[in-house]
Amino acid sequence: MASHTGPTTQSPPLPAGLTREQLLEIYRYLRLTRALEERLTALYRQSKVIGGLFRSLGQEGESVASAYALERGKNRDLLSPLIRNLGSMLVMGARPVEILRQYMAKADGPSRGRELNVHFNDLELGYLGQISHLGDMIPIMAGITLTFKLRGEPRVGLVYIGDGGTSTGTFHEGLNFAAVQRCPLVVIAEYNRWAYSTPPEKQFAVKDLADKAKGYGIAAAIVDGNDVLAVYQATKLAVGRARGGGGVQFLEVKTYRRKGHAEHDDQHYVPPDELDWWAKENDPIDRYVKQLLQHDWVEERDLSDVDERVRLEVDEATDGCVEEPLPQGETALPGVYVNPPAADRLWFRSL
Repeated sequence: MASHTGPTTQSPPLPAGLTREQLLEIYRYLRLTRALEERLTALYRQSKVIGGLFRSLGQEGESVASAYALERGKNRDLLSPLIRNLGSMLVMGARPVEILRQYMAKADGPSRGRELNVHFNDLELGYLGQISHLGDMIPIMAGITLTFKLRGEPRVGLVYIGDGGTSTGTFHEGLNFAAVQRCPLVVIAEYNRWAYSTPPEKQFAVKDLADKAKGYGIAAAIVDGNDVLAVYQATKLAVGRARGGGGVQFLEVKTYRRKGHAEHDDQHYVPPDELDWWAKENDPIDRYVKQLLQHDWVEERDLSDVDERVRLEVDEATDGCVEEPLPQGETALPGVYVNPPAADRLWFRSL
């Protein structure tokens, strides 16, 4: 007879079909998003960032997790981020040095200094920069995903919209069109409690953004936006349904914007105790780390190794571009006009 050696303890199975390496990769994107935005904040205070700086503090989890649920690579799924979805762009393949150059309007930046923050594209990597955060990308992504359907391509589009953006006419028109055409589109609606300085109860009467989906006849679900694994699982399910012919999928993520609309916004309209609670009790990265360690999916040294690699990556990206030149004036018109004026005839040559 075999001897009894006592109970054995085993770690819970890895979630949602993810591997240990993928869990650590998700953690890297979370840390990279926050570290890169912290670096941008420091550069902003040094007047090296041109224009506004829009932080995603407290929302990194839903951006990273939702993008991670897509099929990435050339001619695969396409994503359209908003100003607080930097993490989604990093997941799709955007490099920190590109982000830094773009925010500082460097000559070698993605838009060559013509645009700022995350207003740029890389269609091969799979992200389409926003025109505006006020719903405009909904009809654009509806049209793009309609082409996927008409061509018989097994591709999905994912687009983000803020709670305030769901009150705009373009949101309604685009979502209605996508619903009627049964486009393979996933809409991530971010309920982050503030539309600039307006709380939800002063902009719409429904309790949940998902309630709005009923009027368009599309499937909707609600998920805790600060639970990284829950957002990944919910988005993976929605992406699968859209890819399988289920039409538009609407996913509301309940999260919180812990910074003002931009760095210039002092958040005087936000109750301080509310900010404190979300920072101390419901930070998406802290919650994700707690899950990883509690279930023994990774070890603390694994996370420390990622932290160090992220620190070096952000430092190297900053050192590589912070002193790079701004674009010359004569480079403004090429790419705008088919036959731009010769450099010696440009009025700003004399400035």
